[in-house]
Amino acid sequence: MKPKRKRTKTSILYLATALIFGSAVPAFAADGGTPPAVSSAEISMGTAPVLGKVDIGGSHYFELKNVTMLPEQGSKTVTFTVTVHNGGSSDLLFIDYWVRLKTKSGNQISVRVLPQDKDKNRITPKSSQDISFYASVNGTTELNDLIFEFIKWDFSQTDFERKIGEVAVPANYSIVTAAGEAHTIQITGNPVKTTIKKVLLSKNEKNYTPTIVLNMENVGTRSVVVPGYQYLLRSSEGYMYPLDAKGIKDLSINPQVNEEIELSGSVPVSVKLEGWQLVIVQNAADVKLNLPIAYYALPDVSKSESVDTGKEYNFSNKEGTYTAQLNTVQRLPWEDQDILTAGFTLANKGPESLPIPAMTGYFMLDNAVKVEARLIKTDKVIGLAPNASAQFQFIGKIPYTYEFGEVKLVLQEKSSSSESQNGGPTQASALLEFVHRAELMNITYNNIGQTYNVKSVGRSSSFKVREVRTYTGETTNTFAAIIEVKNLEKRFSDMTQLVAHFKTVDGTMYPATVSEIKNKVSPGGAALLMLSSKVPKTFPITGTHIMIGEAVTEDKLTEIGKKPDAYVNATAFWLPQESHTVQDRLKDIDLAPYTLSLGNIHTKIDGAGLTLKFDYELAKDMLLVTNMENRKLIVELEDDGGKVKLTKEFAFEPSTGVGSQASEVAGDKLLLGKHKDLEMKLGDSEIIYLVRFLSGYKLHIYESFDGQKKLLASKHIQWFETVE
Repeated sequence: MKPKRKRTKTSILYLATALIFGSAVPAFAADGGTPPAVSSAEISMGTAPVLGKVDIGGSHYFELKNVTMLPEQGSKTVTFTVTVHNGGSSDLLFIDYWVRLKTKSGNQISVRVLPQDKDKNRITPKSSQDISFYASVNGTTELNDLIFEFIKWDFSQTDFERKIGEVAVPANYSIVTAAGEAHTIQITGNPVKTTIKKVLLSKNEKNYTPTIVLNMENVGTRSVVVPGYQYLLRSSEGYMYPLDAKGIKDLSINPQVNEEIELSGSVPVSVKLEGWQLVIVQNAADVKLNLPIAYYALPDVSKSESVDTGKEYNFSNKEGTYTAQLNTVQRLPWEDQDILTAGFTLANKGPESLPIPAMTGYFMLDNAVKVEARLIKTDKVIGLAPNASAQFQFIGKIPYTYEFGEVKLVLQEKSSSSESQNGGPTQASALLEFVHRAELMNITYNNIGQTYNVKSVGRSSSFKVREVRTYTGETTNTFAAIIEVKNLEKRFSDMTQLVAHFKTVDGTMYPATVSEIKNKVSPGGAALLMLSSKVPKTFPITGTHIMIGEAVTEDKLTEIGKKPDAYVNATAFWLPQESHTVQDRLKDIDLAPYTLSLGNIHTKIDGAGLTLKFDYELAKDMLLVTNMENRKLIVELEDDGGKVKLTKEFAFEPSTGVGSQASEVAGDKLLLGKHKDLEMKLGDSEIIYLVRFLSGYKLHIYESFDGQKKLLASKHIQWFETVE
């Protein structure tokens, strides 16, 4: 009987321990032993020095390594790895042990196992196993404040645990890989050696544009697919700036093979150049955290081979002398091709007006492959007054798979020879050549909240991402970025037609539909553009940016109603996190450019069915122009017990009808102004028999876009109660 009582006591103690430490004890499988299946969601692990060793008896011991920290808004994420060594002749169960995290001041920090390691428990004889953990600490905690305490569950102790050792992070500990050195990342258990090959830097009046070339060498035995990492540039002040990675979509690296990844972004010129770092981060969707993978100190900026951007060159013809300056060279995605664009400024620095030359040109790739180009006039000019200038673009198309190192723009002037005038082939004489490097063909990246200005003649404007919204559907979602475009001209102006793409952190491109603005925008006024795309339910917003460019049709900017065949002057915006807050007031609901408020809400049930009535006020910002064709409002009444549901969709109507009965003006349209007693009805004579079972209901307000919806406001109301 004694053994039985002992087993009962032990079982009770195990249960008590689980109840007391349930938030800390990992959910291990009973048998363990087999590593979890590899999936695309598996978190990579960087490598950092072993910080300490804790003996646990016999020939068993723990090693603490890979301790890393990532600053977030108001907090920091800590990750670390414990290597469990079993030097004995029987299995070792990690479920008998645990690791605690605390600060030197004594604050206890909750620790959890990464989902991919939660089933690691049984360590077989003469082997070792890595188990990785994560924790969140406050924003003021530093790595050298941390102490890792190892315990063994011991039910003879009053608190059921026995401390077996601890490891403190030393003051001189650094997680940053020194410039020029390699850092090994474990990708699905396979080692990949990473080094920064070089850093290039360009600059304009607002931003630095860094290009970091990251080399990845698979030193393992299996092919690996590079995960959808987030790449960040960290300044010495601690500011983080996102970087875009080129060519990473489905990038697979075979054993003993090198691949180079180009990373580029924008950093304000007010930020110090010294002490920049590259940070690699991976989003762990299961735990809703960004986890640090690696830090690198950036080497000195490489001296790039000669490029001609920003340099002025003169040329002359029979009309006079012109000054040309190459501004940008970009490679942009377009369906199953890429677009090569070169933007340049043509200026007249003389005392007399000059006509626009009859220019033509072409691209030459690596001095071997000629790509025909066409001239795009992006400014509204017919000539160049003294000290005036105008912007132009050359564009050509190449296969998206074609790689090159150098691109040359050859600027020519069409000849007015008699042969050309008589229908013969057009002759052209060379004016200038501009040389540029492929690795510097970067677009401008605008950080979150930043405004991008366009200073083209006759089309001066500014662009800013206002917010992002996800409209949910049954099988797919619609993701939209709302961009505010201000007219900086002194006259009414047409909106520039745009081409847009979303690009996710793993390199996937989603073409975006741009809402068309047909009305002119007033001076100082603005337009709200909806840039949207159908996306899968798993679409990752974190690390996603949107690229926009001015649409082109044939040899000019696309007019309203025309279909673009290319685009120029591209720029990208890093997208903010989406707000998922559902307001519990039915006042001042944001439906930009509209604001909606509901009041005097009441319900009635009789023999004919259910009636929901409410007053509403719809206001509009008259300086904001937008297209509401695919945007609607949904009002939904949902009974707490699921017995009654009433839904109606309303369109937006710009006419007023102020002070009228809403039901008399429009039954399915919301009108500007204040309106009383808008009715929604559900004809069902059986509802009256449910009255005694009804207690409360929720009134939901959705915005509908292209047939999918987003919940904006929801209020709980008692049946038959009037709510203002």
